[in-house]
Amino acid sequence: MPEYQDFVPNQRIRPSLALSPDGSMVAYSGNAGGSFDLWVLSIATGEARQLTELADQAVQQVAWMPDGKSVVFSADRQGDEQFRLYRVDVDGTNLGELSSGPDCQRILATVPFDAAGRYLAYAANDRDEAVQDLIVRDLADDTERRIVPPAEVAFEPASVSPDGKWLLAAGFRSNTDVALYLVDLEAGEEPVCVTAEFGGGVFEPGPWMADSAGFYLLTNLWSEFAAAARYRLGGTLEPVAQHDWDVELIDTAGDALIWSVNEAGRSTLHASGGGEAVGLPEIPSGVVTSLALAPGGRAAVVLIDAATRPVEIAILDRDSGFRYLTDGRPPALHVVEPAAPESITYPAAGGRRVQGLLYRPHRPGPHPVLLSIHGGPEDQERPRYVFSGLYQHLLNEGIAVFAPNIAGSTGYGSAHQKLIYRDWGGVDLDDLDHAVRYLRSARDLDTDRMAAMGASYGGFAALSCLSRLPYEWAAGVSLCGPTNLVTLARECPPTWKTFVATVLGDPVKDLDYLTERSPVTHADAIGAPLLILQGGRDPRVPRTESDHFVDRLRERGVEVAYEVFEDEGHGFSQRKNELRAYEQTAAFLTRHLLAKG
Repeated sequence: MPEYQDFVPNQRIRPSLALSPDGSMVAYSGNAGGSFDLWVLSIATGEARQLTELADQAVQQVAWMPDGKSVVFSADRQGDEQFRLYRVDVDGTNLGELSSGPDCQRILATVPFDAAGRYLAYAANDRDEAVQDLIVRDLADDTERRIVPPAEVAFEPASVSPDGKWLLAAGFRSNTDVALYLVDLEAGEEPVCVTAEFGGGVFEPGPWMADSAGFYLLTNLWSEFAAAARYRLGGTLEPVAQHDWDVELIDTAGDALIWSVNEAGRSTLHASGGGEAVGLPEIPSGVVTSLALAPGGRAAVVLIDAATRPVEIAILDRDSGFRYLTDGRPPALHVVEPAAPESITYPAAGGRRVQGLLYRPHRPGPHPVLLSIHGGPEDQERPRYVFSGLYQHLLNEGIAVFAPNIAGSTGYGSAHQKLIYRDWGGVDLDDLDHAVRYLRSARDLDTDRMAAMGASYGGFAALSCLSRLPYEWAAGVSLCGPTNLVTLARECPPTWKTFVATVLGDPVKDLDYLTERSPVTHADAIGAPLLILQGGRDPRVPRTESDHFVDRLRERGVEVAYEVFEDEGHGFSQRKNELRAYEQTAAFLTRHLLAKG
Protein backbone atom coordinates (compact mmCIF):
# COMPACT_ATOMS: atom_id res chain seq x y z
CA MET A 1 0.00 0.00 0.00
CA PRO A 2 1.38 3.48 -0.81
CA GLU A 3 2.93 5.43 2.07
CA TYR A 4 2.22 9.08 2.82
CA GLN A 5 5.28 10.22 0.85
CA ASP A 6 3.81 8.59 -2.26
CA PHE A 7 0.94 11.11 -2.14
CA VAL A 8 3.20 14.17 -1.85
CA PRO A 9 3.10 16.37 -4.99
CA ASN A 10 6.33 17.15 -6.80
CA GLN A 11 6.00 20.78 -5.77
CA ARG A 12 3.72 23.35 -4.20
CA ILE A 13 3.11 26.68 -5.94
CA ARG A 14 2.14 29.80 -4.06
CA PRO A 15 -0.88 31.72 -5.43
CA SER A 16 1.03 34.61 -6.98
CA LEU A 17 1.37 34.03 -10.72
CA ALA A 18 2.76 36.82 -12.88
CA LEU A 19 2.43 36.76 -16.67
CA SER A 20 5.25 38.39 -18.65
CA PRO A 21 4.34 41.55 -20.60
CA ASP A 22 4.47 39.66 -23.92
CA GLY A 23 2.47 36.73 -22.53
CA SER A 24 5.19 34.16 -23.24
CA MET A 25 6.27 33.26 -19.68
CA VAL A 26 4.87 32.87 -16.19
CA ALA A 27 6.83 33.74 -13.06
CA TYR A 28 5.88 31.99 -9.81
CA SER A 29 7.08 30.82 -6.40
CA GLY A 30 7.47 27.03 -6.17
CA ASN A 31 9.24 24.62 -3.84
CA ALA A 32 10.33 21.89 -6.26
CA GLY A 33 13.93 22.68 -5.29
CA GLY A 34 13.29 22.29 -1.55
CA SER A 35 12.21 25.82 -0.58
CA PHE A 36 10.04 28.48 -2.19
CA ASP A 37 12.23 30.00 -4.90
CA LEU A 38 11.49 32.05 -8.00
CA TRP A 39 10.78 30.11 -11.22
CA VAL A 40 9.78 31.05 -14.75
CA LEU A 41 7.83 28.79 -17.09
CA SER A 42 7.55 28.94 -20.89
CA ILE A 43 3.93 28.77 -21.98
CA ALA A 44 4.88 27.41 -25.40
CA THR A 45 7.10 24.54 -24.20
CA GLY A 46 6.19 24.04 -20.55
CA GLU A 47 9.90 24.28 -19.66
CA ALA A 48 10.48 25.62 -16.14
CA ARG A 49 13.69 27.27 -14.93
CA GLN A 50 14.67 28.09 -11.35
CA LEU A 51 16.01 31.65 -11.08
CA THR A 52 16.97 31.78 -7.39
CA GLU A 53 18.47 29.56 -4.69
CA LEU A 54 17.81 31.53 -1.54
CA ALA A 55 18.67 28.90 1.09
CA ASP A 56 16.83 30.08 4.23
CA GLN A 57 14.56 32.58 2.45
CA ALA A 58 11.19 31.99 0.79
CA VAL A 59 9.71 33.87 -2.17
CA GLN A 60 6.21 35.24 -1.62
CA GLN A 61 5.03 37.77 -4.27
CA VAL A 62 6.28 38.12 -7.84
CA ALA A 63 5.90 40.76 -10.59
CA TRP A 64 7.53 41.50 -13.93
CA MET A 65 9.43 44.63 -14.84
CA PRO A 66 7.61 46.34 -17.74
CA ASP A 67 10.39 45.50 -20.20
CA GLY A 68 10.02 41.76 -19.46
CA LYS A 69 13.76 41.38 -18.85
CA SER A 70 13.65 40.92 -15.08
CA VAL A 71 11.36 39.95 -12.22
CA VAL A 72 10.88 41.52 -8.81
CA PHE A 73 9.85 39.50 -5.79
CA SER A 74 9.45 39.61 -2.02
CA ALA A 75 11.05 37.09 0.33
CA ASP A 76 11.21 36.57 4.09
CA ARG A 77 13.65 34.57 6.19
CA GLN A 78 12.64 31.34 7.94
CA GLY A 79 9.01 32.37 8.13
CA ASP A 80 9.57 35.62 10.06
CA GLU A 81 7.22 37.54 7.69
CA GLN A 82 9.78 40.36 7.43
CA PHE A 83 9.83 40.69 3.65
CA ARG A 84 12.56 42.34 1.62
CA LEU A 85 12.30 43.16 -2.10
CA TYR A 86 14.63 41.85 -4.81
CA ARG A 87 15.11 41.94 -8.58
CA VAL A 88 16.69 39.30 -10.80
CA ASP A 89 17.16 39.07 -14.56
CA VAL A 90 15.13 36.45 -16.40
CA ASP A 91 18.29 34.40 -17.01
CA GLY A 92 18.94 34.23 -13.26
CA THR A 93 21.75 36.79 -13.17
CA ASN A 94 22.12 40.18 -11.47
CA LEU A 95 20.19 39.30 -8.31
CA GLY A 96 20.02 42.37 -6.09
CA GLU A 97 17.94 43.94 -3.34
CA LEU A 98 15.58 46.83 -4.10
CA SER A 99 14.39 47.60 -0.58
CA SER A 100 16.31 49.64 1.93
CA GLY A 101 16.07 50.22 5.65
CA PRO A 102 15.29 47.79 8.47
CA ASP A 103 13.49 44.47 8.33
CA CYS A 104 9.74 45.02 8.21
CA GLN A 105 6.56 43.79 6.55
CA ARG A 106 6.68 44.78 2.87
CA ILE A 107 3.86 44.09 0.40
CA LEU A 108 4.33 44.47 -3.35
CA ALA A 109 1.56 45.92 -5.44
CA THR A 110 0.10 43.42 -7.91
CA VAL A 111 1.17 45.80 -10.70
CA PRO A 112 3.95 47.67 -8.90
CA PHE A 113 5.50 49.63 -11.79
CA ASP A 114 4.65 52.52 -14.04
CA ALA A 115 4.94 51.80 -17.78
CA ALA A 116 8.58 52.92 -17.88
CA GLY A 117 9.60 50.80 -14.91
CA ARG A 118 11.06 53.73 -13.00
CA TYR A 119 8.69 53.79 -10.02
CA LEU A 120 8.07 50.83 -7.70
CA ALA A 121 5.01 50.76 -5.42
CA TYR A 122 4.77 48.74 -2.23
CA ALA A 123 3.64 48.99 1.39
CA ALA A 124 5.84 48.84 4.48
CA ASN A 125 5.68 49.40 8.23
CA ASP A 126 9.28 50.60 8.56
CA ARG A 127 8.35 54.10 9.84
CA ASP A 128 5.98 52.84 12.53
CA GLU A 129 5.61 49.12 13.12
CA ALA A 130 1.88 49.57 13.74
CA VAL A 131 1.23 51.52 10.50
CA GLN A 132 1.39 50.20 6.94
CA ASP A 133 2.41 53.10 4.67
CA LEU A 134 2.41 53.22 0.88
CA ILE A 135 5.85 53.81 -0.62
CA VAL A 136 6.63 54.82 -4.20
CA ARG A 137 10.31 54.24 -4.84
CA ASP A 138 12.15 56.06 -7.65
CA LEU A 139 14.58 53.41 -8.87
CA ALA A 140 16.48 55.96 -10.96
CA ASP A 141 17.55 58.34 -8.19
CA ASP A 142 16.89 56.09 -5.16
CA THR A 143 14.35 58.42 -3.53
CA GLU A 144 10.98 57.60 -1.99
CA ARG A 145 7.58 59.16 -1.63
CA ARG A 146 5.67 57.99 1.43
CA ILE A 147 1.87 58.04 1.76
CA VAL A 148 0.57 57.66 5.32
CA PRO A 149 -2.85 56.02 5.77
CA PRO A 150 -5.72 57.40 7.85
CA ALA A 151 -5.88 56.24 11.46
CA GLU A 152 -6.62 52.52 11.95
CA VAL A 153 -6.34 51.80 8.22
CA ALA A 154 -3.74 49.45 6.75
CA PHE A 155 -2.80 50.37 3.19
CA GLU A 156 -2.15 47.66 0.62
CA PRO A 157 -1.11 48.81 -2.88
CA ALA A 158 -2.85 47.30 -5.89
CA SER A 159 -1.65 48.77 -9.18
CA VAL A 160 -0.33 51.76 -11.07
CA SER A 161 -2.60 52.98 -13.88
CA PRO A 162 -1.36 52.39 -17.45
CA ASP A 163 -0.75 56.12 -17.92
CA GLY A 164 1.33 56.25 -14.72
CA LYS A 165 -0.81 58.94 -13.09
CA TRP A 166 -2.63 56.97 -10.40
CA LEU A 167 -1.79 54.42 -7.71
CA LEU A 168 -4.76 52.34 -6.63
CA ALA A 169 -4.67 50.99 -3.07
CA ALA A 170 -6.92 49.17 -0.63
CA GLY A 171 -7.46 50.42 2.90
CA PHE A 172 -8.21 47.57 5.32
CA ARG A 173 -9.92 47.77 8.68
CA SER A 174 -11.01 44.14 8.52
CA ASN A 175 -11.79 41.58 5.84
CA THR A 176 -15.35 42.90 5.71
CA ASP A 177 -14.42 46.59 5.81
CA VAL A 178 -12.20 47.46 2.85
CA ALA A 179 -12.19 50.80 1.02
CA LEU A 180 -10.36 51.93 -2.12
CA TYR A 181 -8.02 54.90 -2.37
CA LEU A 182 -6.42 56.71 -5.28
CA VAL A 183 -3.05 58.45 -5.02
CA ASP A 184 -2.23 61.09 -7.66
CA LEU A 185 1.41 60.30 -8.46
CA GLU A 186 1.86 63.52 -10.43
CA ALA A 187 0.28 66.08 -8.12
CA GLY A 188 1.64 64.71 -4.85
CA GLU A 189 -1.68 65.17 -3.06
CA GLU A 190 -3.07 63.15 -0.16
CA PRO A 191 -4.83 59.84 -1.01
CA VAL A 192 -8.54 60.08 -1.73
CA CYS A 193 -11.04 57.41 -0.69
CA VAL A 194 -13.14 56.93 -3.82
CA THR A 195 -15.59 54.42 -2.33
CA ALA A 196 -16.62 56.41 0.76
CA GLU A 197 -19.70 57.82 -0.99
CA PHE A 198 -21.03 54.28 -1.53
CA GLY A 199 -20.96 53.41 2.18
CA GLY A 200 -19.12 50.67 4.06
CA GLY A 201 -18.46 47.08 3.08
CA VAL A 202 -15.92 45.37 0.85
CA PHE A 203 -14.32 47.08 -2.13
CA GLU A 204 -11.39 45.01 -3.39
CA PRO A 205 -9.19 46.43 -6.15
CA GLY A 206 -8.99 44.83 -9.59
CA PRO A 207 -7.17 45.73 -12.82
CA TRP A 208 -7.18 49.09 -14.57
CA MET A 209 -9.00 49.75 -17.82
CA ALA A 210 -6.57 50.02 -20.73
CA ASP A 211 -7.23 53.76 -21.20
CA SER A 212 -6.77 54.54 -17.46
CA ALA A 213 -10.32 55.94 -17.36
CA GLY A 214 -11.17 53.68 -14.45
CA PHE A 215 -10.65 50.28 -12.92
CA TYR A 216 -12.45 47.06 -12.04
CA LEU A 217 -13.16 45.94 -8.51
CA LEU A 218 -15.08 43.43 -6.42
CA THR A 219 -17.73 44.63 -3.99
CA ASN A 220 -20.61 43.39 -1.85
CA LEU A 221 -22.37 46.75 -2.22
CA TRP A 222 -25.47 45.24 -3.81
CA SER A 223 -25.86 41.94 -1.92
CA GLU A 224 -24.30 39.53 0.56
CA PHE A 225 -22.02 38.30 -2.21
CA ALA A 226 -19.21 40.04 -4.04
CA ALA A 227 -19.94 41.27 -7.56
CA ALA A 228 -17.53 42.53 -10.21
CA ALA A 229 -17.91 46.23 -10.91
CA ARG A 230 -16.32 49.06 -12.87
CA TYR A 231 -15.41 52.41 -11.35
CA ARG A 232 -14.87 55.38 -13.66
CA LEU A 233 -12.71 58.27 -12.46
CA GLY A 234 -15.66 60.62 -12.76
CA GLY A 235 -17.13 58.86 -9.73
CA THR A 236 -19.57 56.35 -11.27
CA LEU A 237 -19.77 52.73 -10.15
CA GLU A 238 -21.62 50.08 -12.14
CA PRO A 239 -21.88 46.28 -11.85
CA VAL A 240 -20.42 44.18 -14.65
CA ALA A 241 -20.98 40.66 -13.25
CA GLN A 242 -23.35 39.57 -10.48
CA HIS A 243 -23.92 35.99 -9.34
CA ASP A 244 -25.54 34.22 -6.39
CA TRP A 245 -22.01 33.46 -5.18
CA ASP A 246 -18.84 35.50 -4.71
CA VAL A 247 -16.90 36.76 -7.70
CA GLU A 248 -13.29 36.21 -6.57
CA LEU A 249 -10.75 37.03 -9.27
CA ILE A 250 -10.94 39.34 -12.26
CA ASP A 251 -8.58 40.38 -15.04
CA THR A 252 -8.77 42.30 -18.30
CA ALA A 253 -6.89 42.73 -21.58
CA GLY A 254 -8.18 45.28 -24.06
CA ASP A 255 -11.97 44.89 -24.13
CA ALA A 256 -11.79 41.27 -22.87
CA LEU A 257 -12.74 40.47 -19.30
CA ILE A 258 -12.46 37.20 -17.36
CA TRP A 259 -13.56 36.42 -13.80
CA SER A 260 -13.98 33.45 -11.48
CA VAL A 261 -16.96 32.65 -9.27
CA ASN A 262 -16.86 30.61 -6.08
CA GLU A 263 -19.86 28.29 -6.35
CA ALA A 264 -20.03 26.40 -3.03
CA GLY A 265 -16.25 26.19 -3.07
CA ARG A 266 -15.71 25.21 -6.69
CA SER A 267 -14.44 27.80 -9.18
CA THR A 268 -16.24 28.53 -12.41
CA LEU A 269 -14.86 30.88 -15.06
CA HIS A 270 -16.78 33.44 -17.09
CA ALA A 271 -15.69 35.87 -19.79
CA SER A 272 -16.91 38.73 -21.94
CA GLY A 273 -15.59 40.62 -24.93
CA GLY A 274 -16.90 43.95 -26.13
CA GLY A 275 -19.63 43.71 -23.51
CA GLU A 276 -20.93 40.35 -24.79
CA ALA A 277 -20.63 36.98 -23.02
CA VAL A 278 -17.92 34.71 -24.39
CA GLY A 279 -17.90 30.92 -24.12
CA LEU A 280 -14.91 29.30 -22.42
CA PRO A 281 -13.55 25.74 -22.50
CA GLU A 282 -14.47 23.62 -19.48
CA ILE A 283 -11.96 23.45 -16.64
CA PRO A 284 -11.44 20.60 -14.13
CA SER A 285 -13.46 20.69 -10.92
CA GLY A 286 -11.34 22.58 -8.42
CA VAL A 287 -10.28 26.00 -7.21
CA VAL A 288 -8.69 28.74 -9.32
CA THR A 289 -6.32 30.61 -7.01
CA SER A 290 -4.64 32.90 -9.54
CA LEU A 291 -5.78 34.23 -12.90
CA ALA A 292 -3.99 36.27 -15.58
CA LEU A 293 -5.40 37.18 -18.99
CA ALA A 294 -2.86 37.14 -21.84
CA PRO A 295 -2.45 40.05 -24.27
CA GLY A 296 -5.23 39.93 -26.83
CA GLY A 297 -7.61 38.34 -24.34
CA ARG A 298 -8.04 34.95 -26.05
CA ALA A 299 -6.03 32.96 -23.48
CA ALA A 300 -5.59 33.02 -19.73
CA VAL A 301 -3.08 31.43 -17.39
CA VAL A 302 -4.57 29.98 -14.22
CA LEU A 303 -3.34 28.31 -11.07
CA ILE A 304 -5.79 25.51 -10.37
CA ASP A 305 -5.99 23.21 -7.38
CA ALA A 306 -8.25 20.15 -7.10
CA ALA A 307 -9.01 17.54 -4.48
CA THR A 308 -7.81 14.85 -6.87
CA ARG A 309 -4.81 16.64 -8.42
CA PRO A 310 -2.26 18.97 -6.81
CA VAL A 311 -2.04 22.65 -7.68
CA GLU A 312 -0.90 23.19 -11.27
CA ILE A 313 -0.30 26.01 -13.71
CA ALA A 314 -2.54 25.69 -16.76
CA ILE A 315 -3.56 27.66 -19.83
CA LEU A 316 -7.13 28.20 -20.92
CA ASP A 317 -7.27 29.05 -24.63
CA ARG A 318 -10.54 29.91 -26.38
CA ASP A 319 -9.21 28.24 -29.56
CA SER A 320 -7.34 25.17 -28.29
CA GLY A 321 -9.03 24.50 -24.94
CA PHE A 322 -7.59 23.71 -21.50
CA ARG A 323 -4.03 22.44 -21.06
CA TYR A 324 -1.87 21.81 -18.00
CA LEU A 325 1.57 23.42 -18.17
CA THR A 326 2.92 21.60 -15.10
CA ASP A 327 2.49 18.09 -13.74
CA GLY A 328 2.96 17.79 -9.99
CA ARG A 329 1.15 14.49 -9.59
CA PRO A 330 2.87 12.15 -7.12
CA PRO A 331 3.44 8.41 -7.73
CA ALA A 332 0.36 7.30 -5.76
CA LEU A 333 -2.05 9.14 -8.06
CA HIS A 334 -0.87 6.96 -10.95
CA VAL A 335 -1.93 3.76 -9.14
CA VAL A 336 -4.65 4.86 -6.69
CA GLU A 337 -7.99 6.42 -7.59
CA PRO A 338 -8.19 9.62 -5.55
CA ALA A 339 -11.46 10.35 -3.79
CA ALA A 340 -13.41 13.50 -4.63
CA PRO A 341 -15.49 15.04 -1.83
CA GLU A 342 -19.26 15.23 -1.62
CA SER A 343 -20.68 18.68 -0.86
CA ILE A 344 -23.23 18.39 1.94
CA THR A 345 -25.10 20.70 4.31
CA TYR A 346 -26.14 20.04 7.88
CA PRO A 347 -28.43 21.93 10.28
CA ALA A 348 -26.98 24.35 12.84
CA ALA A 349 -28.43 26.60 15.53
CA GLY A 350 -30.86 29.34 14.60
CA GLY A 351 -32.14 27.58 11.50
CA ARG A 352 -28.84 28.02 9.65
CA ARG A 353 -27.35 25.33 7.45
CA VAL A 354 -23.60 24.77 7.23
CA GLN A 355 -21.93 23.50 4.07
CA GLY A 356 -19.00 21.11 4.18
CA LEU A 357 -16.98 18.58 2.21
CA LEU A 358 -17.23 14.91 3.11
CA TYR A 359 -14.52 12.62 1.75
CA ARG A 360 -15.33 8.91 1.91
CA PRO A 361 -12.85 6.08 1.24
CA HIS A 362 -13.66 3.88 -1.73
CA ARG A 363 -13.82 0.76 0.47
CA PRO A 364 -16.92 -0.21 2.53
CA GLY A 365 -17.38 1.36 6.01
CA PRO A 366 -17.91 2.07 8.78
CA HIS A 367 -14.91 4.41 8.65
CA PRO A 368 -13.15 6.31 11.40
CA VAL A 369 -13.40 10.00 10.70
CA LEU A 370 -11.20 13.09 10.89
CA LEU A 371 -12.91 16.42 11.57
CA SER A 372 -10.62 18.85 9.71
CA ILE A 373 -11.06 22.56 10.46
CA HIS A 374 -9.71 25.24 8.14
CA GLY A 375 -7.67 28.24 9.25
CA GLY A 376 -8.41 31.90 9.10
CA PRO A 377 -11.03 31.80 10.54
CA GLU A 378 -12.06 33.77 7.44
CA ASP A 379 -11.08 31.03 5.01
CA GLN A 380 -13.06 28.32 3.27
CA GLU A 381 -12.70 24.57 2.94
CA ARG A 382 -12.71 23.92 -0.79
CA PRO A 383 -12.00 20.91 -3.06
CA ARG A 384 -8.21 21.26 -3.02
CA TYR A 385 -5.22 18.94 -2.63
CA VAL A 386 -4.60 20.10 0.91
CA PHE A 387 -1.77 19.32 3.33
CA SER A 388 0.39 17.97 0.49
CA GLY A 389 -1.75 14.90 -0.06
CA LEU A 390 -2.61 14.10 3.57
CA TYR A 391 -6.34 13.75 2.89
CA GLN A 392 -5.81 11.32 0.02
CA HIS A 393 -3.38 9.25 2.08
CA LEU A 394 -5.85 8.99 4.96
CA LEU A 395 -8.64 8.06 2.57
CA ASN A 396 -6.49 5.32 1.09
CA GLU A 397 -5.92 4.02 4.63
CA GLY A 398 -9.69 3.86 5.18
CA ILE A 399 -10.19 7.09 7.17
CA ALA A 400 -12.99 9.49 6.17
CA VAL A 401 -12.48 13.26 6.33
CA PHE A 402 -15.14 15.87 7.04
CA ALA A 403 -14.23 19.53 6.51
CA PRO A 404 -17.07 21.96 7.38
CA ASN A 405 -17.38 25.66 6.59
CA ILE A 406 -18.49 26.80 10.00
CA ALA A 407 -19.40 30.35 11.09
CA GLY A 408 -16.65 32.73 10.02
CA SER A 409 -15.99 30.99 6.72
CA THR A 410 -15.93 33.02 3.54
CA GLY A 411 -17.94 32.15 0.44
CA TYR A 412 -21.42 32.15 1.99
CA GLY A 413 -22.12 35.85 2.35
CA SER A 414 -20.82 38.52 4.70
CA ALA A 415 -23.38 37.73 7.44
CA HIS A 416 -22.04 34.17 7.80
CA GLN A 417 -18.49 35.49 7.77
CA LYS A 418 -19.12 38.09 10.49
CA LEU A 419 -20.78 35.63 12.88
CA ILE A 420 -17.43 34.79 14.44
CA TYR A 421 -16.33 38.38 15.02
CA ARG A 422 -15.40 38.69 18.71
CA ASP A 423 -16.98 35.29 19.32
CA TRP A 424 -14.16 32.78 18.77
CA GLY A 425 -14.97 29.54 20.48
CA GLY A 426 -18.67 30.45 20.56
CA VAL A 427 -20.85 30.16 17.45
CA ASP A 428 -18.04 28.37 15.60
CA LEU A 429 -17.73 25.71 18.29
CA ASP A 430 -21.49 25.26 18.27
CA ASP A 431 -21.32 24.67 14.50
CA LEU A 432 -18.62 22.05 15.12
CA ASP A 433 -20.84 20.41 17.74
CA HIS A 434 -23.60 20.16 15.14
CA ALA A 435 -21.04 18.77 12.68
CA VAL A 436 -20.30 15.91 15.07
CA ARG A 437 -24.03 15.27 15.49
CA TYR A 438 -24.32 15.03 11.72
CA LEU A 439 -21.42 12.58 11.53
CA ARG A 440 -22.95 10.42 14.27
CA SER A 441 -26.06 10.05 12.13
CA ALA A 442 -24.12 8.63 9.15
CA ARG A 443 -24.18 4.82 9.14
CA ASP A 444 -20.91 4.44 7.26
CA LEU A 445 -18.94 6.56 9.75
CA ASP A 446 -17.60 5.35 13.10
CA THR A 447 -17.55 8.35 15.46
CA ASP A 448 -16.19 6.17 18.27
CA ARG A 449 -12.98 6.61 16.28
CA MET A 450 -12.95 10.35 15.67
CA ALA A 451 -10.16 12.96 15.66
CA ALA A 452 -10.03 16.73 15.26
CA MET A 453 -7.30 18.55 13.36
CA GLY A 454 -6.50 22.07 12.19
CA ALA A 455 -3.78 24.59 11.42
CA SER A 456 -3.57 28.14 12.78
CA TYR A 457 -7.16 29.11 13.72
CA GLY A 458 -8.08 25.52 12.83
CA GLY A 459 -5.63 24.34 15.49
CA PHE A 460 -7.37 26.55 18.05
CA ALA A 461 -10.73 25.14 16.97
CA ALA A 462 -9.48 21.53 17.15
CA LEU A 463 -8.18 22.08 20.68
CA SER A 464 -11.51 23.69 21.60
CA CYS A 465 -13.33 20.59 20.33
CA LEU A 466 -11.17 18.29 22.43
CA SER A 467 -11.51 20.40 25.58
CA ARG A 468 -15.07 21.70 25.40
CA LEU A 469 -17.29 19.33 23.41
CA PRO A 470 -18.79 16.30 25.22
CA TYR A 471 -17.42 13.54 22.99
CA GLU A 472 -14.79 10.83 23.29
CA TRP A 473 -12.03 11.84 20.94
CA ALA A 474 -9.48 9.34 19.70
CA ALA A 475 -6.86 12.00 18.89
CA GLY A 476 -6.19 15.64 18.05
CA VAL A 477 -3.70 17.54 15.92
CA SER A 478 -2.80 21.24 16.14
CA LEU A 479 -0.40 22.81 13.66
CA CYS A 480 0.71 26.28 14.82
CA GLY A 481 -2.62 26.63 16.64
CA PRO A 482 -3.01 29.35 19.30
CA THR A 483 -3.77 28.09 22.80
CA ASN A 484 -4.13 31.51 24.45
CA LEU A 485 -6.32 34.09 22.73
CA VAL A 486 -5.08 36.88 24.98
CA THR A 487 -1.53 36.28 23.79
CA LEU A 488 -2.70 35.94 20.18
CA ALA A 489 -4.42 39.34 20.34
CA ARG A 490 -1.45 40.94 22.09
CA GLU A 491 1.34 39.41 19.97
CA CYS A 492 -0.19 39.79 16.51
CA PRO A 493 1.83 41.65 13.85
CA PRO A 494 1.68 45.38 14.71
CA THR A 495 -0.11 46.35 11.48
CA TRP A 496 -2.88 43.89 12.34
CA LYS A 497 -3.93 45.58 15.60
CA THR A 498 -7.13 47.16 14.28
CA PHE A 499 -8.01 44.07 12.27
CA VAL A 500 -7.44 41.74 15.25
CA ALA A 501 -9.42 43.97 17.61
CA THR A 502 -12.34 43.82 15.17
CA VAL A 503 -12.27 40.10 14.41
CA LEU A 504 -10.88 38.56 17.62
CA GLY A 505 -10.96 41.17 20.36
CA ASP A 506 -8.83 43.61 22.33
CA PRO A 507 -6.43 41.95 24.81
CA VAL A 508 -7.27 44.54 27.49
CA LYS A 509 -10.95 45.35 26.96
CA ASP A 510 -11.91 41.76 26.14
CA LEU A 511 -9.62 40.00 28.60
CA ASP A 512 -12.37 37.96 30.29
CA TYR A 513 -13.90 36.67 27.05
CA LEU A 514 -10.52 35.87 25.48
CA THR A 515 -9.40 34.04 28.61
CA GLU A 516 -12.61 32.02 28.88
CA ARG A 517 -12.45 30.89 25.24
CA SER A 518 -8.73 29.97 25.30
CA PRO A 519 -7.90 26.25 25.06
CA VAL A 520 -5.29 26.68 27.82
CA THR A 521 -8.11 27.59 30.21
CA HIS A 522 -9.73 24.21 29.56
CA ALA A 523 -6.55 22.17 29.19
CA ASP A 524 -7.43 19.93 32.14
CA ALA A 525 -10.46 18.62 30.23
CA ILE A 526 -8.29 17.17 27.44
CA GLY A 527 -7.59 13.45 27.66
CA ALA A 528 -7.12 12.44 24.03
CA PRO A 529 -3.64 11.93 22.58
CA LEU A 530 -2.34 15.08 20.93
CA LEU A 531 0.16 16.00 18.24
CA ILE A 532 1.30 19.62 18.42
CA LEU A 533 3.60 21.14 15.80
CA GLN A 534 5.05 24.63 16.29
CA GLY A 535 7.33 27.04 14.44
CA GLY A 536 10.24 28.27 16.52
CA ARG A 537 10.11 31.69 14.80
CA ASP A 538 6.32 32.00 14.64
CA PRO A 539 5.53 35.75 14.86
CA ARG A 540 1.84 35.13 15.61
CA VAL A 541 1.75 32.13 17.97
CA PRO A 542 4.73 32.34 20.35
CA ARG A 543 6.51 29.08 21.03
CA THR A 544 6.36 29.70 24.79
CA GLU A 545 2.56 29.35 24.68
CA SER A 546 2.77 25.91 23.09
CA ASP A 547 5.55 24.90 25.51
CA HIS A 548 3.35 25.82 28.46
CA PHE A 549 0.31 24.05 27.04
CA VAL A 550 2.24 20.85 26.40
CA ASP A 551 3.72 20.90 29.91
CA ARG A 552 0.23 21.26 31.41
CA LEU A 553 -1.00 18.20 29.54
CA ARG A 554 2.05 16.04 30.19
CA GLU A 555 1.88 16.78 33.92
CA ARG A 556 -1.51 15.03 33.87
CA GLY A 557 -0.17 12.06 31.91
CA VAL A 558 -1.80 12.97 28.59
CA GLU A 559 0.07 11.58 25.60
CA VAL A 560 1.50 14.56 23.68
CA ALA A 561 3.81 14.33 20.69
CA TYR A 562 5.42 17.75 20.33
CA GLU A 563 7.93 19.10 17.84
CA VAL A 564 9.25 22.61 17.34
CA PHE A 565 10.61 23.48 13.90
CA GLU A 566 13.31 25.97 14.86
CA ASP A 567 13.71 27.44 11.35
CA GLU A 568 10.01 27.96 10.57
CA GLY A 569 7.42 30.61 11.34
CA HIS A 570 3.63 30.36 11.13
CA GLY A 571 3.45 27.42 8.74
CA PHE A 572 6.10 25.84 6.56
CA SER A 573 8.35 27.49 4.01
CA GLN A 574 10.81 24.59 3.67
CA ARG A 575 9.72 21.43 1.93
CA LYS A 576 11.66 19.07 4.21
CA ASN A 577 9.94 20.49 7.29
CA GLU A 578 6.51 20.46 5.71
CA LEU A 579 6.81 16.83 4.69
CA ARG A 580 8.19 15.79 8.07
CA ALA A 581 5.26 17.51 9.77
CA TYR A 582 2.60 15.95 7.56
CA GLU A 583 4.23 12.53 7.69
CA GLN A 584 4.12 12.71 11.50
CA THR A 585 0.49 13.78 11.29
CA ALA A 586 -0.38 10.88 8.98
CA ALA A 587 1.34 8.32 11.22
CA PHE A 588 -0.22 9.78 14.38
CA LEU A 589 -3.76 9.79 12.99
CA THR A 590 -3.61 6.34 11.42
CA ARG A 591 -2.18 4.85 14.62
CA HIS A 592 -4.93 6.25 16.83
CA LEU A 593 -7.89 6.07 14.43
CA LEU A 594 -7.24 2.58 13.15
CA ALA A 595 -6.21 1.10 16.52
CA LYS A 596 -9.76 0.03 17.37
CA GLY A 597 -10.67 -1.10 13.88
